[in-house]
Amino acid sequence: MAAYDDRDGFIWMDGALVPWREANVHVLSHALHYASSVFEGERCYGGKIFKSREHSERLLESGRLLDMPIPWSVDQIEDAKAAVLKANGLTDAYVRAVAWRGAGEDMGVASSRNPVRLAVAAWEWGAYYGDAKMQGAKLDIAKWKRPSPETIPTAAKAAGLYMICTMSKHAAEAKGCSDALFFDYRGYVAEATGANVFFIKDGEVHTPIPDAILNGITRQTVIGMLNDMGITVHERHIMPDELSGFQQCFLTGTAAEVTPVGQIGDYHFQVGQLTRDIAETYEKLVRT
Repeated sequence: MAAYDDRDGFIWMDGALVPWREANVHVLSHALHYASSVFEGERCYGGKIFKSREHSERLLESGRLLDMPIPWSVDQIEDAKAAVLKANGLTDAYVRAVAWRGAGEDMGVASSRNPVRLAVAAWEWGAYYGDAKMQGAKLDIAKWKRPSPETIPTAAKAAGLYMICTMSKHAAEAKGCSDALFFDYRGYVAEATGANVFFIKDGEVHTPIPDAILNGITRQTVIGMLNDMGITVHERHIMPDELSGFQQCFLTGTAAEVTPVGQIGDYHFQVGQLTRDIAETYEKLVRT
């Protein structure tokens, strides 16, 4: 595929559709230097973005948490997404909305006089973990820890929180893994670099409490779906030494959807029928 800056199509920027190759920002944009940026990743199935408004609402909330009020309403963001999909002729796509502090009068840590900008792009994107949906993803264990909410607003989907994700995923890929699992600052099991994690034991599901990680929209959807299926879900703190006792494992996220996990470090999991049933039910739900 072509590089992401060299494609045909259109990207919505600050209220207008712009030819893809012209959707640029200045090198002195505040976000480039200080990570003053928040974003959303969404999937469009058959012309409909799954949980679209929830994503737009979370984008605005992420901006608020970073003291970066985004000057667009949920309805305006929804209209922008629809315009991008139509302009690019897409019905099944990944949608990326991103807001950032642009270039302006400030070029230090403070940036209150710089405009907050917004862009929406969309492109075709297949399975995030490739054939792992059948075989089960292989995960490394990251050396980095998810931070305390006292150090950064962990409830925001903020660019700065993903720096250790990039580093950890690169390290994982160098070992032949698809991704990496984080522990949090207390030592509890946390999440993967871009997905929440679930475990299965004796027909019941266990997943970390999102008190230091992003409470993913897909995570919330899957928990609701499991409740509807009559499957018991335990949201709790999980210690690393518990990994040996779980029989199955899967990841959830907009990009990951529901992806089974076959291995985390030295721990192995079955790609069992319950995990497959959950993945199949989710696939049906997003296309309803």
